Amino acid sequence: MSKPVTALNLPPVDPLPEATQRYFDICQEKLGMIPNVLQAYTFDINKLNAFTVMYNDLMLGESGLSKLEREMIAVVVSSINRCWYCQVAHGAAVRALGSPALGEAMVMNWRFAHLDARQTAMLTFVEKITKTSSEVVEADRQALRDAGFSDRDIFDIAAVAGFYAMSNRVASAIGMEPNAEYHAQAR
Repeated sequence: MSKPVTALNLPPVDPLPEATQRYFDICQEKLGMIPNVLQAYTFDINKLNAFTVMYNDLMLGESGLSKLEREMIAVVVSSINRCWYCQVAHGAAVRALGSPALGEAMVMNWRFAHLDARQTAMLTFVEKITKTSSEVVEADRQALRDAGFSDRDIFDIAAVAGFYAMSNRVASAIGMEPNAEYHAQAR
């Protein structure tokens, strides 16, 4: 018997709708697994669809932020929030997109990663909005502009950070387990 995905007893819709099954088949083909974060939502297909639409737009859609930068944001937010699932899953993504050393530094303490001025400005802002969002002022946004970010980029930074703040809380609250496959990826 496989290990439960979460600490909650929420059986998946059975059978899964055809579109959901196709999406999961694509995940299995491309990733070699179906991420547990997706499986956790299968008890309510509307919630799963809302989650995947937002994730796909923020993490894979058009943006002035690279895929690596978006994953770095996910890791910093998740590390501050101590979200086990997201630290493991997105740490693996940073290792794959950047380097194993970068992925490890990002999970443990992003300030020890070898980052350029743009990335440092971005993650300083991410840390502030994760810890004390009500204290963000125009000077914080201007620091991002000075580092080369457009106003659209600043919106995307905030949106990705906000998405992971929400996801972290849900994952931690329901005891979401990371897929075992993440632990060995890109090492």
